[in-house]
Amino acid sequence: MTALDLAALRRLAENGNEDAANRLAELAAERGDLEELRLLVDEGNEDAANRLAELAAQRGDLEELRLLVDEGNEEAANRLAELAAQRGDVEELKRLVDEGNDVAATLLTKLIRDTN
Repeated sequence: MTALDLAALRRLAENGNEDAANRLAELAAERGDLEELRLLVDEGNEDAANRLAELAAQRGDLEELRLLVDEGNEEAANRLAELAAQRGDVEELKRLVDEGNDVAATLLTKLIRDTN
């Protein structure tokens, strides 16, 4: 995709075209362009938030995941719960459970059961 194509997609996205914004998110994720994804997240694009959560989880970026969780992104909460369970981080899992995350509740239950 050329720079002109990306510019056209950005203009469409800025004008409220959700398909263009989602395509930008897809391309940004493929390139690992965290800055572009963050911009799209700031504009309210849920697909970009999910893709950013996936990349953050792959990198083990807990801070990025926590920011996304604080913004209400469920995919980020699920990914953070999975990483917390892998690390045995009961406190992180409890925090996520308190925020209503079902994945964290399941993983916390399993972690407690496995340690007893």
